[in-house]
Amino acid sequence: MATSFIHGLMAEFNTADEVLNAAQRASQNGYTEMDAYSPFPVEGLSEAVGFHKTRLPLIVLIAGLCGAVGGYFLQYYAAVIGYPLNIGGRPLHSWPSFIPITFELTVLCAGVTAAVAMIILNGLPMPYHPVFNVPAFERATRDKFFLCIEAADPKFDRAATENFLKSLHPVEISVVEK
Repeated sequence: MATSFIHGLMAEFNTADEVLNAAQRASQNGYTEMDAYSPFPVEGLSEAVGFHKTRLPLIVLIAGLCGAVGGYFLQYYAAVIGYPLNIGGRPLHSWPSFIPITFELTVLCAGVTAAVAMIILNGLPMPYHPVFNVPAFERATRDKFFLCIEAADPKFDRAATENFLKSLHPVEISVVEK
């Protein structure tokens, strides 16, 4: 079977310690494109498989700043340029009265952008993933632990990767087809 037709190789383990050890050893051996699946959170597993930093905080910050600038400018334009009214001798550019709307638009833009960007950056919706082609994977939510080294990894060689996974003493090694 050619590498272009497989998603990767998946090893099945019985305990959380085994999959954590396997992920750490895979990372030490230079594998970078891998993922681990477990029925409950395993401390240190996300770091072992190469936890990826996200751009979400920067995107939310930029959206919040755009909301603040946009909200402030909208009020400034309306009060000073578009429809200036001198009421009670107050200045046209009365910035303290602009703060509540500016804050609300900051929160609105940041919150909506956070929700939409999180969905997009997580690749959702994803109704199908190749790991579901492995029959034993249905136990990933109950009592089994899995480590999948993806074919997209620069170091991936089917025979060498399979030999490496065998050295970890898994219960079973499966080919994950696309």
